[in-house]
Amino acid sequence: MAGSAYDTDLDRNAANYTALSPLSLIRRAAAVYPDKPAVIHGDRRFTWAETYARSRRLASALSRRGIGKNDTVAVMAANVPALYEAHFGLPMAGAVLNAINTRLDAATIAFILDHGEARALLVDREFSGVAKQALALAKTRPLVVDIDDADIGDGEFLGEMEYEAFLGTGDPEFAWSPPDDEWNAIALNYTSGTTGNPKGVVYHHRGAYLLAIGNILTWNLPPHPTYLWTLPMFHCNGWCFPWTLAAVAGTSVCLRRVTAAGIFQAIHERGVSHFCGAPIVLNLAINAKPEERGPALPRTVEVMTAAAPPPAAVLQRMEQQGFHVTHVYGLTEVYGPATVCAWHEEWSLLPIEDQARLKSRQGVGYAVLEDLMVADPATLAPVPRDGATMGEVFMRGNTVMKGYFRNPKATDEAFAGGWFHTGDLGVMHPDGYIELKDRSKDIVISGGENISTIEIESTLYRHPAILEAAVVARPDEKWGETPCAFVTLKDGATASAAELIAFCRDNMAHFKCPRTVVFGPLPKTSTGKVRKYVLRERAIHL
Repeated sequence: MAGSAYDTDLDRNAANYTALSPLSLIRRAAAVYPDKPAVIHGDRRFTWAETYARSRRLASALSRRGIGKNDTVAVMAANVPALYEAHFGLPMAGAVLNAINTRLDAATIAFILDHGEARALLVDREFSGVAKQALALAKTRPLVVDIDDADIGDGEFLGEMEYEAFLGTGDPEFAWSPPDDEWNAIALNYTSGTTGNPKGVVYHHRGAYLLAIGNILTWNLPPHPTYLWTLPMFHCNGWCFPWTLAAVAGTSVCLRRVTAAGIFQAIHERGVSHFCGAPIVLNLAINAKPEERGPALPRTVEVMTAAAPPPAAVLQRMEQQGFHVTHVYGLTEVYGPATVCAWHEEWSLLPIEDQARLKSRQGVGYAVLEDLMVADPATLAPVPRDGATMGEVFMRGNTVMKGYFRNPKATDEAFAGGWFHTGDLGVMHPDGYIELKDRSKDIVISGGENISTIEIESTLYRHPAILEAAVVARPDEKWGETPCAFVTLKDGATASAAELIAFCRDNMAHFKCPRTVVFGPLPKTSTGKVRKYVLRERAIHL
């Protein structure tokens, strides 16, 4: 049968097709709302026209240094204007943004610079100490540009030029072009290295655009919200909110250090209406001292949280203090949030404990996520919707990563059977809402950071007094979870909990270290495997 006229006569052309890219969002914001505030940082204030021009300057400056399509540019910075501008300026040059977790140790940063093949590094002077060590360890020799932000302290200058001077070498009218293919890479984000070296997750322009729009739909974002950056932009590109805020011409209020006083000051003085964060940010807010909190909130403040479900007591106190919480769930591999506990109006009539129970579920897929299921990991057969049968959470669609950079084996494993394997275990409720029950890879999520128990155990085993070690998550009201180490000492050996924690702090990033150490024999199966579920129960009751 001859091809249909729908296919043969109606071709894709410049008039009816453009590759999806979040770069179109800032161009529109600058054209339609040029004088609206885009970024506020202390005394510095940039409109959308100015932010667009600065982003184009950055793209131009990089291009003049020979950095272009598919070149990786790493940025190690706090939530400051330079990092926000990098989300637009780098892809305008065709480059790929690699925002590095500022809490990592030098060896891991060096691995990321080498594995990601960084052509340039923009480094906030606050982190120049660890960056200097990383550059000494790395084989690559990127162009280094210093970000000299206010209130940094005495951090060393490492590069040949400061960021503002570097922008000065660029053209504010730089003629950037959209990607020739929306499948082109826009960002490279490294996982926390839960089973060895971290893996580089590659985002494409299409996915970044769709997740940016998905955030608007999911959170019912109005035009021109004022958003406080409590969530690090290095976390899944700030859950794609740099691009979301361009779509709604919102205002980014930067916050170098997240404190209770800083949050409430921004709400009162900057008109903040929205912010995102892990449970630790919620706890900062509800446990603020009166002098930090100030007067009653002038408006309801919308809060999006992930990493751990909000406990009933936290939810109740947040609501009482004028915050409204939306619970989402996702992973680095899916651009940040992928599901939401979509709220039903009738649930608001339930007792707060029942509301918290419902809100603690990870929920249903974002409108821009194609499909979500809980299934048998071996057969991919969906589990019954009974809220009890355990399975693995699977996702697929346009907001799933392009794959793992320079790691085809891991990519093939993650996409086996045509689904993304999250590695998270959960159940499907009768109403179609998922709820996580465990993590198949024993990851501890502390303050929004993924921490590998295997990495901690490996470090503990290096201590001369340790015979055996097993690490599990221990619930924590402030951090959501913290690592709890169960250890057995060698015969005749002695070591205190403080000594072992100090040893870990000397050998790994501090945020990964155990907060609790318990001594004694480890429970094991008949085959000699540690029964971690027993340890998790013990940790709950410590």
